[in-house]
Amino acid sequence: MKNVKRIAVALVLFVAATGFVNAQSKIAHVNVQQLLSDMPEMKAAQAELKKLQETYRADIQGSMKELQNKLTQYQNEATSKTQEENEQRAQELQGFEQNIQEAEQAAMQELQKKQQELFAPITEKAKNAIEKVAAAQGFDYVVDASPGGSLIVSKGKDLLPAVKQELGF
Repeated sequence: MKNVKRIAVALVLFVAATGFVNAQSKIAHVNVQQLLSDMPEMKAAQAELKKLQETYRADIQGSMKELQNKLTQYQNEATSKTQEENEQRAQELQGFEQNIQEAEQAAMQELQKKQQELFAPITEKAKNAIEKVAAAQGFDYVVDASPGGSLIVSKGKDLLPAVKQELGF
């Protein structure tokens, strides 16, 4: 009778343990940062942003050079001008400098807007590919393995190669 009870208890524990293992969710990880940086679309978007940034930088540097030239000219001519003319020139230089600062701020805002505009569809494409691969391989959760991400243990399956294949690169 004792053996029957032991066998019954062992059987119940085995069934409970098997049920617990089957009830666990499948978890995988993918380094989203690396995926995005490896995507050809992201490389093209970054190149476009860099080109736009260089254009803005050249414009602002040109304005700064023009401001510097006017400052030098006004300083050289200051002794031959009246006090009133020198004050008016100083105000003109201040206004010019303020315009340059406003242009820098506008350029930064424009760059941020363009970055969001370019990166949003790329990020969405990567997210959709991750979801598709995870569903196809039966994963319930995919954790972002990027540095600073919310990953505790990275012993699960890495989906990065499969997601890259899904995206065609």
